[in-house]
Amino acid sequence: MRKILVAAVAAAVCAAGARAADVITLNGAGATFPYPIYSKWFDDYHKLKPGVQINYQSIGSGGGIRQITERTVDFGATDGPMSDQQLADPKIKGKLLHIPTVMGAVVPVFNVAGVDSLNLSPETLAKVFLGEITRWNDPAIAKDNPSAALPGEAITVVHRSDGSGTSFCFTDYLSKVSRDWEKKAGKGASVNWPAGIGGKGNEGVSGLVKQTPGSIGYVELIYAEQNKLAHAAVKNAAGKFVKASVEAVTAAAAGVKMPSDFRVSIVNAKGEKAYPIATFTWLLVHQKNTGGAGAILKDFLLWMLDEGQKSAPALGYAPLPKQVAEKARKLASTVK
Repeated sequence: MRKILVAAVAAAVCAAGARAADVITLNGAGATFPYPIYSKWFDDYHKLKPGVQINYQSIGSGGGIRQITERTVDFGATDGPMSDQQLADPKIKGKLLHIPTVMGAVVPVFNVAGVDSLNLSPETLAKVFLGEITRWNDPAIAKDNPSAALPGEAITVVHRSDGSGTSFCFTDYLSKVSRDWEKKAGKGASVNWPAGIGGKGNEGVSGLVKQTPGSIGYVELIYAEQNKLAHAAVKNAAGKFVKASVEAVTAAAAGVKMPSDFRVSIVNAKGEKAYPIATFTWLLVHQKNTGGAGAILKDFLLWMLDEGQKSAPALGYAPLPKQVAEKARKLASTVK
């Protein structure tokens, strides 16, 4: 099977040679959440297969869904699975697959002078983003952090301004732990934020939090680490305050029952070691593709679901559970 795929990729590259100097290019767009790992994968795959160049625009999950639906890219990327209504769009013309790639954590990042660590309960986090808790020394925050020297500084909430899978994960979590949040804002890639200012992409939110004293936002873990932003431990379903880590995200997926289409939520998972704001992230791929794109996509996906997984922990992502990766490889094998 592997030899057949390699031959198919080689044939596709040769066929493209007359058009693009022996290099075939695939274009993708979407989620900013997995951009660091995707950048590494695409670079590593190019080194392995110099005749293939994969370009990726980190424009947010909403943009990725829109472009793959309109077939202006070869693949999309999202951290929030597409809805049944989105998948029924007549422009799709065929079956669109969700291929899980890695798992990651969305973390509340903050910029508060003199405060390096913070605990946040679900109720408190929801009230902060609802704009109901407006000062850092609010009794609710103080209750979770009895030894912290919390200032009376005003809280500035920072959220995404674009359609975002990171927002989907975060609001999915808030909707599960707060009835008020569910009623007033709900979950989605883009919601009517009750409070705060918007930044584009994980990069934009990270930048705003870093430059705004008294602010709090939410980003994927690697963006917090790369920007040296403090991020809070969040109380999980077992009542334990847990900081995001590869191990804590892996624990969140431990009991997941994976549906055949891979569209699943793992927020607020059970387990004492589980980090509660965790998610899979997906590549969106048409099952039937034109030209040589399908053979190359299939080969890349199978490589990503095997060798590529080894790169995930170093960048703060959790590799797919073995049984999920095996199931995903079977689905990826159907790409044509």
